[in-house]
Amino acid sequence: MPVHDLSWSTRLKLSLLAGGLTATLLVLSGCATVDAQTTAYVGVEHPAPTLPSEVVVLRTEPLRPHVRLGEILIDASVDPAPPITQVEEKLRDEAAKLGGDAVVVVYDHIQAVGAYVNGPLWARDVKTIEGRKLKGIVIKYR
Repeated sequence: MPVHDLSWSTRLKLSLLAGGLTATLLVLSGCATVDAQTTAYVGVEHPAPTLPSEVVVLRTEPLRPHVRLGEILIDASVDPAPPITQVEEKLRDEAAKLGGDAVVVVYDHIQAVGAYVNGPLWARDVKTIEGRKLKGIVIKYR
């Protein structure tokens, strides 16, 4: 049955339902965050950007000769945590901007990033806010 054949109340209900679902999806997808800060090192080469799909994420320094181009600091939420693929995608994007062939993860921890006070003056409670901190070194193979 075409939408224009429905009563105005049925169309209104469908519109509200669709709007509510859209708003819910936006809220759920907007909760997990991944922010990055990239710093290029001074005194090293500055090659042209590479393709993010060609950047490799490593956990140990490669034996192959390379030069360090800079570093990436990632700040990600913990509750809810973004998928690890989203964190790695952010690493690849940022490393590609510096012209890197790979990014070596040297630090990856969940730690306190803030705190807030909750409750009345006579029974206050301090709650910590945790976040994921990750540091990667961008490298270019020689």
